[in-house]
Amino acid sequence: MRNSIAFQAPSRRITIREAGDPGRPLHSMQGLGALVDAMAEQGVDAVTLFAGTGIVPQAISDHEARISHRQKIALFDNVRRLSNDSAVGLRAGQRQRLSDFGVYGYALLSSATFAEAIDFGIKHIRLAGPVIEKSFRIEGDVAIFEGHGFAELGPLLPMASEFWFSSMQVLISRILERPFEALCLQLPYPAPAAAPHYEDILRCPVNFDAPAMQWRFDARLLELPLPNANPITAQVSSAFCHRMLEAADGVENPLVQAIKEICLNASGGLPRAEQMAHRLNLSSRTLHRRLADAGTTYQGIVDGVRKRLAIEFLERTQLSVGEIAERTGFSDESNFRKAFRKWTNQTTTFYRERRAEKV
Repeated sequence: MRNSIAFQAPSRRITIREAGDPGRPLHSMQGLGALVDAMAEQGVDAVTLFAGTGIVPQAISDHEARISHRQKIALFDNVRRLSNDSAVGLRAGQRQRLSDFGVYGYALLSSATFAEAIDFGIKHIRLAGPVIEKSFRIEGDVAIFEGHGFAELGPLLPMASEFWFSSMQVLISRILERPFEALCLQLPYPAPAAAPHYEDILRCPVNFDAPAMQWRFDARLLELPLPNANPITAQVSSAFCHRMLEAADGVENPLVQAIKEICLNASGGLPRAEQMAHRLNLSSRTLHRRLADAGTTYQGIVDGVRKRLAIEFLERTQLSVGEIAERTGFSDESNFRKAFRKWTNQTTTFYRERRAEKV
């Protein structure tokens, strides 16, 4: 199944489908620490929890690690099998912090309105690692998130849904800085063991055995201005995320694309080649060989990411050159200036002044 994005402005309908290869390491680990912590309280350590998934325990503390759709499903299966708490998905979702969603979360936070946050969020939803296809639309006074393509989850559907909706309820509340209370949640499965906890945790009426999976809320919320709106941060994040993901439907080498997406959410400096190989479950030799076959190098990809990010910051923000150097992973400002001159044959000062003159 190919990744597809459809947006129709008149009905404000957006549909997102996940990338087709379930073995590609595209999912972030950043939201899963809550599940690990919840299971640890039940006496299940990370080694036991990750058994048979191919995920190394160290990945949970690595903000740049990526796992595949298949691995995430295997992890959910372990949670369901090992937990002694039927509501573990709901409780774990409530542990989420904004920082657990990485760049994705801060991009949503800086949007001007709730409508803009949803528009950005669902177009870039892959960064949040969903295991269910999502769509969004407005019908009259009601806004609707709808889930699709969940048949493959089978008995995992309740637990996966509980964790996702609980996590999103927390994320939306953080963005709005007020409790998010939907009109209702409709779920296409019988009431599970955790059913008595749904309405208290998700803060809305819940209907089971529904014909569709829908989360409905008052469309008037869409026009709410967000308290942490920052147009510069929102613009830079949106442009950069779009450029990193725009090849999803194109012909870019999947390995190159995966590396760019990992670099997008990198914190504390971009990963070295050896670290990247480990995150992609490859040997360093195999990583370099495959990139050579694709006509590129690891350093070339990293330099491309740094260059595009540096240009975004120089053109669209008032950050100092030192701040930009830090945010693009350079150890000091001098090295950044040298690299930028090598990339563009211009100094950072001249580039910024020239762009200002054109504006």
